[in-house]
Amino acid sequence: MISPLLLLSAFATEAAASSLYRWEDGEGVAHFTNAPTDGRFRRVGALSGTAQGWLRMPEAVRTRYGEEIREVATRHGVAPDLVESVIRVESAFNPRAVSNKGAQGLMQLMPRTASMLGVRNVFDPRQNIEGGVRHLRYLLDRYPGNTALALAAYNAGEKAVDYYGGVPPYAETQLYVQKILGTGSYSGTRSARAIIFRYTESDGTVTYSNVPRGAAAPSFR
Repeated sequence: MISPLLLLSAFATEAAASSLYRWEDGEGVAHFTNAPTDGRFRRVGALSGTAQGWLRMPEAVRTRYGEEIREVATRHGVAPDLVESVIRVESAFNPRAVSNKGAQGLMQLMPRTASMLGVRNVFDPRQNIEGGVRHLRYLLDRYPGNTALALAAYNAGEKAVDYYGGVPPYAETQLYVQKILGTGSYSGTRSARAIIFRYTESDGTVTYSNVPRGAAAPSFR
């Protein structure tokens, strides 16, 4: 998934008062601190999606594929604004986007998924939207009445969602779901806020993480 960082509102005010640094470890766990002692931490410059620009996308870009989104989404019984929000977070409406994991196109389809959905040209906007919406429709049916779980499965895979019985405790996945249901343009049922743990060290250093210390998250991708 290609997406900028959106900090949780639970600590945005405190973070704004001082410098904030972020590091994501090999398990996908995001760590935040105001006093980094590890060279892997990188300073977070913006505190919101709006500040970083992903919510301030030019109208011409946002509506470029509006007709295709409405037609395909309506045909498959998926809310067009949900599809638009997924595309916004996945690729920022860039039909040539490729993630570091190999996901491609507007709705960031993995090659195997695209092939299973019959998408021949993943960089063709129409085909990509068709395949992505069909996959999203399948997930919405698999987790009826729970859009958050469907989105989590779209991002992290069904195995991870089933293993945890909910949104997996992965920083990327929790922020992904929140961006779409909590702060994106989608107006449907909002998901619960991702839980963030705050730790204060003996020297006064403040660290934030999306999982409690000592918890391990298995990888499914």
